Amino acid sequence: MFEFGRELKRLFGSDSLNAPRDGLTGGDASLLELLDLKMIAQEGRAADIAAGRVGAKDKAQRRLESAIIWREVARRSGDAAALRKAAATAEAAAEAFGRDRRPDGWARARCEQAFCAMLGAELFGDEGLNAAADVAFRDARSAARGGLSLPLADVGIVAIEAREQMATGDAQAARIAAARFAGPISGLESLTRRCRAARLLAVEARLVLADLLIGWGARLRDTELLTMAHDEADRAADGLDVAYEPLSWARAVALRGQALSLLGEVTGEVEVMAEAVSALAEVVSELSREQSPLDWARIQTALAQGLQALGEAGASERAYEQAVTCYDRAAYVLKNAPALSLRAFGASNRALCLARSAELSGDLTVLDAAESAFKIELTAIAAKRDPAAWALLQVNLARLYEARMDITGLDRGERASAAMALNAALDVFGEMGLRSLSAIAADALERLSTAGASAKSAY
Repeated sequence: MFEFGRELKRLFGSDSLNAPRDGLTGGDASLLELLDLKMIAQEGRAADIAAGRVGAKDKAQRRLESAIIWREVARRSGDAAALRKAAATAEAAAEAFGRDRRPDGWARARCEQAFCAMLGAELFGDEGLNAAADVAFRDARSAARGGLSLPLADVGIVAIEAREQMATGDAQAARIAAARFAGPISGLESLTRRCRAARLLAVEARLVLADLLIGWGARLRDTELLTMAHDEADRAADGLDVAYEPLSWARAVALRGQALSLLGEVTGEVEVMAEAVSALAEVVSELSREQSPLDWARIQTALAQGLQALGEAGASERAYEQAVTCYDRAAYVLKNAPALSLRAFGASNRALCLARSAELSGDLTVLDAAESAFKIELTAIAAKRDPAAWALLQVNLARLYEARMDITGLDRGERASAAMALNAALDVFGEMGLRSLSAIAADALERLSTAGASAKSAY
């Protein structure tokens, strides 16, 4: 992607490479994107040493820098231990700053604790962490006197409230939530001259907003919200340099591609879906797996979703096969992280692609493989820990039973098994207030019932 050694010399200066320095970035978070996963982990260890050294200047700031690095390690790897280390180091930084002694530093460290909690909720599906993040953001907001902490806290508060409203809110609620991002994003952008990190933090805030709008738009099947998401991701990508800001660029372009893919799916425009697939494929070709394994797996999953939508629109067995290949690539990265929500999502959709491919080809061998994959995932997921993922797997397993009956024209107990799985899923979706998923399960039950009645009348 870029000549790493030469560019580091240019950025840091030839003299600075010979000077004693704790790590490559010298505490500048804006330079972390130049490091791959192995190098950023080394940077984290160097920051820990610097913070613990006797006589180190401003240990509180050093600890905060270490926490930021370790959170980025967790974000790229999905490593729960790295995330716990980031949260504990941010807490230590807050104690070292002191709310009364250095309120702005304390507020920034408290924001970092909150971002760690938000990342944990995103990676592992633990919504209780969002509640903890909300408390931390509000603490930071009340203490902040200026600088980065105030707009960062506002971004976090709005994002958490929007996620809570997403399950029940309408399109107007989504637009109101989006409008609330304007102030803090503007605040971050106004700080870019004084603080190099502020620019990428403003980009990150736009990506949070784009991701939220994609979630709202997908749930409501709302083209306006999806267009807003596409435009927000486009604004985030504008001005980013793929050579020097590879991860921010990849994340922005991937979200833009996801929004475009969903737009094509909602409107039924195959050309738009194909454009989205091409855009996502470009991102995959630019971003290396070593740079950020989890980002790479996430983009592979997004590409697979686009191919899956393309296959559904055109009844294309080839598109489904390509989607399965992308899901397999993502699974290779995620195989050692069973707790990640992304792993369950990818495994579920991979099996769905296999089911649709089997329906199109009439090949029961493909269906057998899909069913086995679902059952393996079900044994790996605890229903109490991640009920939504467990219930979604039940819905998709029921879809496989339906596919088998459609292909064979026989019912060897598949209808009863499908109904049992769907009823279990409906109970979970109802308790969690997931209306759109409840509707999917209810529609599947109705489809089963109608097919069963038709089969009986045929006799």
